[in-house]
Amino acid sequence: MGNWFQQSIVATGRLPLFCYFVTLIVAFIATRINVRLIRAKIGWFRNLNVGEMHIHHVVFGVVLMLVGGVAGLIVSPASPASQVGPSAAACIFGIGSALVLDEFALILHLHDVYWEEEGRTSVDAVFIAVAVTGLLLIGLRPLTWDYGTLVNPAALIVANLALAVVTLLKGKIWTGMAGLFVPPMLLVGAVRLARPGSPWAHWFFARRSPRKMAKAIHREERWRRPVIKVKIAFQEFLSGRHDLPSTRRGRRHT
Repeated sequence: MGNWFQQSIVATGRLPLFCYFVTLIVAFIATRINVRLIRAKIGWFRNLNVGEMHIHHVVFGVVLMLVGGVAGLIVSPASPASQVGPSAAACIFGIGSALVLDEFALILHLHDVYWEEEGRTSVDAVFIAVAVTGLLLIGLRPLTWDYGTLVNPAALIVANLALAVVTLLKGKIWTGMAGLFVPPMLLVGAVRLARPGSPWAHWFFARRSPRKMAKAIHREERWRRPVIKVKIAFQEFLSGRHDLPSTRRGRRHT
């Protein structure tokens, strides 16, 4: 194990990335334990309030990300021989990232939906960050799939980015993110039918093609719902139940 870590992580200059990966996971788990204890009103765990103002932990996350990011810019460049400074900065940045991503739904909705259904978006954001960082850690790089000399590299990157945009607009987030590292997945995601709640379905199915919308809904109910239920069960095992009624339903932005 020690030899693998030395050869695969330290010798390749990936120690800062490894530190970021570990602290992101540990800080997220610690944060979720803390907020679940606060929600259950166990012991001395309470929200941080200044007067009538509730201080969300995303505030501390932003500060730590700034400190870690700036520190990472001013310390010596990472190298296999000297990675202590960048690794320390990466740890700070990882903790800050966990605090910010854990309240990603609040930033997205500009409303405290932490324990509501929309709050699951924060957990999805953390899962995506962990998955992408893990792929980078094992040596994969986005948009670097080797097709030999048959295709111009610049044209290939543009084509892959275009396919990634289409895939994401079709509501296939995981396929789009994984496809950046394994581009053939983007072709599959871009060609297949969009999810019914996606922007693509809203633009092209809702009025122009009711049959496609009905087909997309059928596929969602038959194939994707069971997978989503398993994902939600796993998420709530780690992060707690997001079971409060939404306070945003029926609201219209002006």
